[in-house]
Amino acid sequence: MGTFLDAQVSQNISFSGGISIPLTSTPALFATLGLNTANAGPNLRIQFTATTAISSVATVAVPITIQIYRGVGPGRVLVYSAVETSPAIGVLEVAARRIITVTGCDYAPPNPGFLVYQAFVSIPGGIVIAPTRTGPESLNAAAYSS
Repeated sequence: MGTFLDAQVSQNISFSGGISIPLTSTPALFATLGLNTANAGPNLRIQFTATTAISSVATVAVPITIQIYRGVGPGRVLVYSAVETSPAIGVLEVAARRIITVTGCDYAPPNPGFLVYQAFVSIPGGIVIAPTRTGPESLNAAAYSS
């Protein structure tokens, strides 16, 4: 049985329509949190869930990438990546709204006693008619060990 160590949430925006930020091919940070893992035993694991909402009046079906990193800056490590593509009929999806939620785990990360996680969203292909981040956006994470 695992031992609970810490849990945190980073809530960028808590309701729909609270922001209007166009997606680009450059990953945009939408959440950062830190977890206290100082009292962890061997078998440390971090479980996380991230949510972002994307809207568009008319968007060509484009893949949206969510990435979760451990750490910050150039030394950060990608621990999770998901690509979501909406089904579209024909070429255009009209008046689209998607709430994308991903769930993952960082199993047996190095343990300096405090771990930072960040969530990013992007459209790697980058298109002229881009979807927009409209909220809600959040990252939840919990640390466990045995």
